[in-house]
Amino acid sequence: MASATTYSELLDPEFMNRLERLDIVSRKIFAGRMKGERRSKRKGQSVEFADYRNYVVGDDLRFLDWNIYGRLEKLFIKLFFEEEDLHVSILLDCSKSMDFGSPAKALYAKRVAAALAYVGLVNYNRVTLCGYSDQFGPEQAGVRGRHLISKVLGYLVNLEPAGAGNMTAACRHFAIRHPQRGIVIVLSDFMDKGGYEEGLRYLLGRHYDLYAIQMLSPQEIQPDLVGDLRLRDVEDDDLAEVTISRALLNRYKQNLNAYCGQLQEYCSRRGITYLFTSTEVPFDQLVLTYLRRRGLLR
Repeated sequence: MASATTYSELLDPEFMNRLERLDIVSRKIFAGRMKGERRSKRKGQSVEFADYRNYVVGDDLRFLDWNIYGRLEKLFIKLFFEEEDLHVSILLDCSKSMDFGSPAKALYAKRVAAALAYVGLVNYNRVTLCGYSDQFGPEQAGVRGRHLISKVLGYLVNLEPAGAGNMTAACRHFAIRHPQRGIVIVLSDFMDKGGYEEGLRYLLGRHYDLYAIQMLSPQEIQPDLVGDLRLRDVEDDDLAEVTISRALLNRYKQNLNAYCGQLQEYCSRRGITYLFTSTEVPFDQLVLTYLRRRGLLR
């Protein structure tokens, strides 16, 4: 259960050392600059000089280089490097269905979120985490700097799966509260009765660099059930009486594969980076290998 989660379960010192060599990469354009380039040439007063360009009417006269004018009698504007904030936001599905499996999807999602947040903090990005189910939040917004990792871990430890998922409402609230561009990573099983399409459209509307990481437990991918059973939906208590047969299990697997395939196709058509994982895959392997292959980390 989430309430029993400890800091060490989310991140251990050895893994944190490996994460420090990584950076989060944005491949989209942010305010006219390429993602991943958090330094831009602009007129400014940063400590690092970048270049000159010819003066044009309307430029700020404070940035004229009068020494060059004295030698060449031409007006040049100084340009400097300015550090650009990269906003990294992680939306965690905390609905009751995430409290299923061994290992539980909720704990797996927390571990992935902790690792990504740490990489962001080490590289001085602005990191936001938001858990959601049928309610939006609680939220840990805009933390920056590695010294705040304990605050992030404390936030994640206290997240508990509860209620039914409502991705549409959560994404809408998030998009309203966070209009700035940046990277948004959704960690979920995407098993929402209300669907995922409308929620993802709200995020697409803000032009985020969007990642959808779907995680299912081994028990969902290869269920080990047999006989006459009464199944209860953990989120809304719906009951279904079924007889589990080989034919029914095969149909279930076909439907599951089709559902995940539709989600993948929906994402790929709209420029969302999609990744599927079983919680059986070690989460450090997911972070260090698969997320690097998909371009989120380098």
